[in-house]
Amino acid sequence: MALDRSAADLTGRVAVVTGAAQGIGRAIAETYAAFGADVAICDRVEEGMKGAADAIAGHGRRATTRVLDVRDADGVDAWAQQVAADFGRVDVLVNNAGGGFVSPFLDIRPKGITALVDENFSSVVHCVRAFVPSMGEGGSIINVTSIEAFRAAPGYSIYSAMKAAVEQLTRTLALELADRRIRVNTLAPDAIPTEGVTGIASVTVESGEHTPDGIQMPTPLGGGEADDCAGAAVFLASVLSGFVTGSTVHVNGGTLAASGWRRGTEGRWVL
Repeated sequence: MALDRSAADLTGRVAVVTGAAQGIGRAIAETYAAFGADVAICDRVEEGMKGAADAIAGHGRRATTRVLDVRDADGVDAWAQQVAADFGRVDVLVNNAGGGFVSPFLDIRPKGITALVDENFSSVVHCVRAFVPSMGEGGSIINVTSIEAFRAAPGYSIYSAMKAAVEQLTRTLALELADRRIRVNTLAPDAIPTEGVTGIASVTVESGEHTPDGIQMPTPLGGGEADDCAGAAVFLASVLSGFVTGSTVHVNGGTLAASGWRRGTEGRWVL
């Protein structure tokens, strides 16, 4: 049967989005509501969640919020039970929460290593374990990783290693959960300015400190927006991607394809 525009419709579905007070997580949560989903969101920072919830409600959809650090396994379990009680089930889980800091590998202290592992990998494990029991056939898990899972990342060694670990976990879960008809995929952004990474992006792209002279654009397509990730997240949540699992959707404006090639001041591509 040919697909039509209803294949992207999320009406009647329940989505869970972590780290949704700002940036990519908030864009995904609000876009899901625009496409018809009810949305449960969490963030460890309360500021911003009310705005996100109001935007979801503005689309006529139900929203619930929770201040939560997804590194806390018991807290995640309690939230999952509450979401199941409030909505009856979960159809889509977006593991977006994560973060990092710039540091040479040899300068990272054990406490910093633990924080990076817990925030970017263990949190995903906690959420998948907690929410899968509430998911039925046709469910979708979307793990937000990064382009840094696919290339060297000086200054972000542990962060990028954990993003790569999530990529591997995603492939394995895609097989283990296939008999439940739950799809598991990753979304790998780059050059998406958000509140959490704007400072880092300004150093890397604008000042030229870590880029060759003459760089004009961070990617072949220029800069992206959080809504670019939200569009890909709708695809992965909907019937449109019904036969897609264990895969990665790269939202990076061509950065990965460029593999070191950059457009110079005269418009020519240089290495």
